[in-house]
Amino acid sequence: MAPSVSHAHSDPSPPGGFWGPPTSTLDWCEENYFVSVFVAEFWNTVSNLLMILPPIYGAIRTSRDGLETRYVFAFLGLAAVGVGSWSFHMTLQYEMQLLDELPMIYSCCIFVYLLWTEPVFHQVMYGVLVFCLVLRSMYVVTWVYPWLRPLCYTSLGVFLLGFILWNVDNLLCDTLRAARLRLPPVIGAVTQFHAWWHIFTGFGSHLHILLSLQTRATYLKRRPRVKVRMIL
Repeated sequence: MAPSVSHAHSDPSPPGGFWGPPTSTLDWCEENYFVSVFVAEFWNTVSNLLMILPPIYGAIRTSRDGLETRYVFAFLGLAAVGVGSWSFHMTLQYEMQLLDELPMIYSCCIFVYLLWTEPVFHQVMYGVLVFCLVLRSMYVVTWVYPWLRPLCYTSLGVFLLGFILWNVDNLLCDTLRAARLRLPPVIGAVTQFHAWWHIFTGFGSHLHILLSLQTRATYLKRRPRVKVRMIL
């Protein structure tokens, strides 16, 4: 079921057209179906041609000139945003709104990637997403469901421990390798801190999914309970 439409203005245009009443969560300032019964927002739609045709031409020229493929995808990503925006403003349907908004995020990720080498891009974007999760989780357990703090803090603490060990493995790699030469293999295996990063972040992420499940179930008034069980 699509969310209700948000109107920031009084729209004097007809209530429906070829695509039916709007189901998108946004309805812009242009009057609906004022120019054509087949296009909800005519000018907001056709203006996307400048976001579709030039990028397609750029992708073709980039490919013909033998430039890096990443720039072909950058142009195509921009064209995808234009196509999505065209579809959204033409119909004002919720599904087309997603076709507009999601490519904006994906193409922006491509643009950021063009400015950084791949490992740095991956680490920065992953760090930003985790930071957003931490902020949102802290808000939920501070202001909405404070009784979920133990689960939240455990999840974040376990994840943070894995992150610390990941950094130790990167910063002290030479020292750790030298130490393993003098240690028994079993003990040396314990110093594989990147492996511990996998374990702790996997467990921390698992706990965070449980936190999200409990938050959602509580919102739906299903009285959830998290139980700890040993899997043998």
